[in-house]
Amino acid sequence: MTYVLLAFGLFSLLLAVNAHRPRRRHITTLVPSFFAGWLTIELAPHLLVAEVTGLGILVASGGLEGWLGWTGLIAGLAAAAGTAATIIAARKTIVTLRDSGVPLDLDPDDAPRYPRSHLVLPPLCFIPRRGVKVERNVVYREEGRLRLKLDVYRPAENGHLRPGLMQIHGGGWVIGDKREQGLPLLNHLAVQGWVGFNVNYRLSPRATWPEHLVDLKHFIAWYRENAESYGADPDFLCVTGGSAGGHLTAMVALSANVPEFQPGIENVDTSVRGAVPFYGVYDFVEPGPWPVPMGATRLVERMLVKRSFTEEPDAFAKASPVNYLRSDAPPFFVIHGSHDSLIPVAEARRFVDKLRDVSESPVIYAEMKGGQHAFDVFPSYRTARVVEGVERYLTGLHRQYLEGAGRPSVPDEVSESVG
Repeated sequence: MTYVLLAFGLFSLLLAVNAHRPRRRHITTLVPSFFAGWLTIELAPHLLVAEVTGLGILVASGGLEGWLGWTGLIAGLAAAAGTAATIIAARKTIVTLRDSGVPLDLDPDDAPRYPRSHLVLPPLCFIPRRGVKVERNVVYREEGRLRLKLDVYRPAENGHLRPGLMQIHGGGWVIGDKREQGLPLLNHLAVQGWVGFNVNYRLSPRATWPEHLVDLKHFIAWYRENAESYGADPDFLCVTGGSAGGHLTAMVALSANVPEFQPGIENVDTSVRGAVPFYGVYDFVEPGPWPVPMGATRLVERMLVKRSFTEEPDAFAKASPVNYLRSDAPPFFVIHGSHDSLIPVAEARRFVDKLRDVSESPVIYAEMKGGQHAFDVFPSYRTARVVEGVERYLTGLHRQYLEGAGRPSVPDEVSESVG
């Protein structure tokens, strides 16, 4: 039992260290490091209970015999202390806005603008909340054997036309589903009077770029025609998504009305009113924070674009949001975790810098201290803080739209609530 306690303590300590210093140098360590750090950070309360319980059982079973047992206990206690610190940090999440001049404070100890009951707290974000109506598997595109579906999250009570939000799931363009991601945000926004559309699209390797984006453009065309049937305003639609969904969010927002990406619906207005990409990829060509360009990786080159990066770099440039920056881009709220081990935080920073140089609309950048990739998938306290901030930001954009204020500025709610 002594050796079991030693192994348990050292393993727990390894998880704690990895959560704060993830391994990124090679794919063999990157992927397991990400999953271990993701679960450690975002499920810290569950992990702390497991660590304390495990240590107690092993000590009671005689694990403290000899110095090896004591070493295991000390390592385990250090790991538990690190996990407790992670929980405290998450509960006092501060969204740091870099170079925007706008403080965004989502500290839950401060009095929020909305009643505490409006916050999305665990475990309610993964199931339809009270007052939320969910309609599943609505077909939005059907051509031959192709049937693409979405889920609708909206207020249970009918009323005036409400703002719409398109949610794009992640999964490296090869996996993922509308049932798995964006649920905390969609549930919370529905309570606040929004209509959310969690959209599926074709996945690689069966799909080849830009078919993923074409599908999402078809959703916008469907939305223009059918939004009122679900209580949404066909003239007001924002877009959000994480990881591959963050990349697609930026592409949807920046490539509005580009004929190449909307064949057959060239005359449809595919513009959106605002974009909130989470931990996305924005440049496949320039290495930047990557050891090699993202486009040169096996995933993007062989499964997504299916062309040679060396021989046809233009194909990868056309798939990069950074190459569609324009002065009339919609407002952006870019969100990334400082501890992201899959997509380095520097990827978001350089995209924001370039977008700010071009866009006449506000570009807000929120960097989540201690946040891993996909931090918002779990119904954690950090997720609750971010969901509240995004809702305030989007609601501010909608209010300006209703007031006819022209090009949006930074919403007052964001200025007052974010830090």
